[in-house]
Amino acid sequence: MAFTPEKDFSHDRAPKVGVLLVNLGTPDEPTPAAVRRYLAQFLSDPRVVEIPAAVWKPILHAVVLRVRPAKSAAKYRAIWTKDGSPLAVHSARQRSLLLGYLGQRLKKAGLPADLCPVEIGMRYGTPSIAAAIDALRAAGCERLLVLPLYPQYAGSTTATAFDAVAAHLGTLRRVPGLRFVETFHDDPGYVHAVAQSLNDYWTKHGRPDRLVLSFHGVPRRTLDLGDPYHCLCRKTARLVAEELGLDVKQWLVTFQSRFGRAEWLQPYTAETLAALGREGIGRVDVACPGFVADCLETLEEIGIEGRDTFLRAGGREFHAIPCLNEHPAWIAALADLAWRQLQGWLVPPPDAAARELTQLRAKGLGAPR
Repeated sequence: MAFTPEKDFSHDRAPKVGVLLVNLGTPDEPTPAAVRRYLAQFLSDPRVVEIPAAVWKPILHAVVLRVRPAKSAAKYRAIWTKDGSPLAVHSARQRSLLLGYLGQRLKKAGLPADLCPVEIGMRYGTPSIAAAIDALRAAGCERLLVLPLYPQYAGSTTATAFDAVAAHLGTLRRVPGLRFVETFHDDPGYVHAVAQSLNDYWTKHGRPDRLVLSFHGVPRRTLDLGDPYHCLCRKTARLVAEELGLDVKQWLVTFQSRFGRAEWLQPYTAETLAALGREGIGRVDVACPGFVADCLETLEEIGIEGRDTFLRAGGREFHAIPCLNEHPAWIAALADLAWRQLQGWLVPPPDAAARELTQLRAKGLGAPR
């Protein structure tokens, strides 16, 4: 196997520490062709669909990729913005804001503001994780902090991000030092940011009769197989509710985005919204703490489909609360999280004299006179 050469490598360059933010990804366009490419990559991941390839691949290509792209493209068109996919737009903004926050902290610590470049890599679609890693390497990064933007660990999200990182690092001649954040479901800054974003919304729009905290669903069997995702979601929800001062009758946890006929984590969001509507609950607010950026699952599945489900069942008022996106409390929490993980790695670059001494010692010439 030929490993990727280190282009323009200099042994005396000042090493940098790269921060790689990872999110799920999005089609490049809200068209059936673009969605088909995206789904083909996404649904071919064995961590996402845990069905033997010999069984699943014929179904995927003969049925799913023939039927689902057109339906999904219509949903994407309903939430697409003039700047593109909401997930891509918010992720790019989060990356830029984090870069600025870290730059300020580095300067305050007496370190170069450009010591920690930040890139965003998508597990599926573009920009890819491999491209993001290559960009950080080209910027001079010899250490890599990988921060998947999935607050609650799951094999189908966090673990597959690690798979992609490891696969690309396996092609490199110089493998960078690596740190990986596997979960931040109970991080105080993140929990505070979720609670603050809800409070900010309620200050403007009033409070609901019931708050639904909806998380992305996964097959029920993953819980039986040892995936901690279900427990982490419930802990996040409990901590957020405690910070908001809610009692147990004011909020509940649900799981959305069910796919296929198998049992998934329950209670299901859609069925719960219908039941709340039938019970005569006047106003329901839905927040999605497991998503740090608005996307198809929050804007269309909750904001459009969820609203219709609740109102058709008899509910009177429905609010889909925006995700964290660029909320200042979230960006500050993200910066805190990254900063803690970077400790011990942030060292000033060597000055010219130190570099000269290192070079001379390497040649066995001793210290310069």
